[in-house]
Amino acid sequence: MSAVTLTINDRLVTAAAGETVLAAARAAGIDVPTLCYVDGLSAHGGCRLCLVEVGAGGRLQPACFMPVAEGMVVRTDTDRLAEYRRMIVELLFAEGNHVCSVCVANGNCELQDAAAATGMDHERFEYTYPKRAVDASHDRFGIDHNRCVLCTRCVRACDELEGAHTWDVAGRGAGAKVVTDLNQPWGESPTCTSCGKCFMACPTGAIFRKGSTVAETDHGRDRLQFLVAAREKKQWIV
Repeated sequence: MSAVTLTINDRLVTAAAGETVLAAARAAGIDVPTLCYVDGLSAHGGCRLCLVEVGAGGRLQPACFMPVAEGMVVRTDTDRLAEYRRMIVELLFAEGNHVCSVCVANGNCELQDAAAATGMDHERFEYTYPKRAVDASHDRFGIDHNRCVLCTRCVRACDELEGAHTWDVAGRGAGAKVVTDLNQPWGESPTCTSCGKCFMACPTGAIFRKGSTVAETDHGRDRLQFLVAAREKKQWIV
């Protein structure tokens, strides 16, 4: 595989042809924030936290999808990007019902981490306070749509790792939500294998393990990464 050389934040970086800017930056130790992206799953490009500036004109591109190119010039740390990222996080908080102090994922939440990283210490937008349900019909897990950020990581983990495709997205705009099968209660799903991969992939407290209390959730992301690596290396194929 051929290699290309690009410049990220005034540093020369070498990457394999076909790699994304996100992969190249992280390999070089350059942090690019993400929320909907997880190593080993397909890119979604929905959260837009990984926006970077490309070229002399500073064209905005999602780093998780943008392929590297010879001579490409990328900035990941401009004031404009910092403001956009903070605004994105604020909008996620404003359009949902995120109350960190009573959340099972308090202290282990990627949305919370993004707020801290972007310097969000107050909310500039009016909260919408949507009416969203909690589905606790499953024997082991529950989903609180008030905490969901529609990253679709649960959808992709269920589809690409478990192969069940229990989860999907229904609705549009403010009414969009993740659903099981044909929008039936999770506990009545005929396709769910109760594997827990959706729980492992969830970046917030939206999908939770029953019995967990405030700040008690550990998503077990290391187990998810183990499964991803095993799939990529075909360790279980005989």
